[in-house]
Amino acid sequence: MSHTDFLRRAIEVSKSAREHGNTPFGAILVGPDGEILLEQENIEITDQICTGHAETTLVARASHLYDKAFLWQCTLYTSAEPCAMCSGSIYWGNVGRVVYAMTEVRLNQLTGAHEQNPTFALPCRTVFAAGQKDIEVLGPFPEVEAEAAAVHLGYWDSPAVASAK
Repeated sequence: MSHTDFLRRAIEVSKSAREHGNTPFGAILVGPDGEILLEQENIEITDQICTGHAETTLVARASHLYDKAFLWQCTLYTSAEPCAMCSGSIYWGNVGRVVYAMTEVRLNQLTGAHEQNPTFALPCRTVFAAGQKDIEVLGPFPEVEAEAAAVHLGYWDSPAVASAK
């Protein structure tokens, strides 16, 4: 499978998150042999977990299942560029590569000033560059960015989201 194939799977997971009443983000962990090891959607709204972002939750799960040497060989694919919190989780979890579909800048255009998603203007590359690990980052992927963004359309201005504040 290609990077775009895996990103499309992460986007499907983000659709599932939205269908389950959560914010529309999804992440998958792919092993060095190209096998999907874990999938994770956002869980913060329905479970009232402020750190329930897809990437952070996925890395927490992965750290219980795999050692750091193995995780360094893995790739985390995500529907949107990891935020500062998720980037920190990826760093501490020792995942060696991140591939994302759409940028935080594009996400901010979609969410606006929505208090549920106060997006940072802090690229994951900047977070990783401040550390001591050479985490590879690939993204955005213009060929799937519109697909990733489409999952968010109508979400941030919906009555259900407003009542979850």
